[in-house]
Amino acid sequence: MRSSLTTRPGLWPAIRLLAATLVLGLPLGGCLSETYQKGYIIPEGALEQIPIGASQEQVLIVLGTPSTVATVSGETFYYISQRAERPVAFMPQEVVDQRVVAVYFDKNRRVQRLANYGLKDGKIFDYVSRTTPTGGIELSYLKGFWSMFDFKPGI
Repeated sequence: MRSSLTTRPGLWPAIRLLAATLVLGLPLGGCLSETYQKGYIIPEGALEQIPIGASQEQVLIVLGTPSTVATVSGETFYYISQRAERPVAFMPQEVVDQRVVAVYFDKNRRVQRLANYGLKDGKIFDYVSRTTPTGGIELSYLKGFWSMFDFKPGI
């Protein structure tokens, strides 16, 4: 008895085409959608472990060394990150998320406030308080961070 695959004359070219597509397509699949994480990666649930009033040492234990520290009008730790994606190899990277986690301390080096700034609809947005800051000193510092840490491909 003959198999139904060998009795159909037009089926073998279709199977060969499918096999060739799979053999050539699988290596190219690795060229699709690359994600790049730059800077600090916030551990899952880390911000919930830092209550208001926690010491600076507790923050360092939970979050680690900050990306940068500001000492203007009190001390602030900044943890900076950026996520970019490249839809296809050889295409330019596109920034899809930028974050600055800011931990503000009072004069006694206790946590006064936490903020998780990111971009939402092209504006700086605090994901902790769910507000967009108004213009002022803090906003100008954050704008400087975005421009200072604007990672470009190939640099």
